[in-house]
Amino acid sequence: MSQLHPLLEKNAFQRLEASLATIKAEEKLFILKDEHGCVMLTTDEEDGVPVWPDAELALLWATEDWAHCEAMELTTQEFLTKWVPGMTQDELMVIVCPVPAEEGEVITPEEFAEYL
Repeated sequence: MSQLHPLLEKNAFQRLEASLATIKAEEKLFILKDEHGCVMLTTDEEDGVPVWPDAELALLWATEDWAHCEAMELTTQEFLTKWVPGMTQDELMVIVCPVPAEEGEVITPEEFAEYL
């Protein structure tokens, strides 16, 4: 990568706002997956699924334990109809745009859906 991604210079809240705007405008988001399914993260108090506005940012997270993972594109419609109900049932959160060395903002699937 010749230049750093512009969101890497933002704080978690700024990444949340920018990510939601991009996801809403482009009607897609990215998760990381491997042969077992999607990557899950545990923050201080919550378990959740990290999401990113583009594959490049998602792949920045695919290091060490997740180096074998690949970015998977989901449409917002697919995420809203299939993922949000399942995540809500499983009491999982949405972790928006974590980057190396900094976690993303943690919001409920319902809050995420409202933004979109």
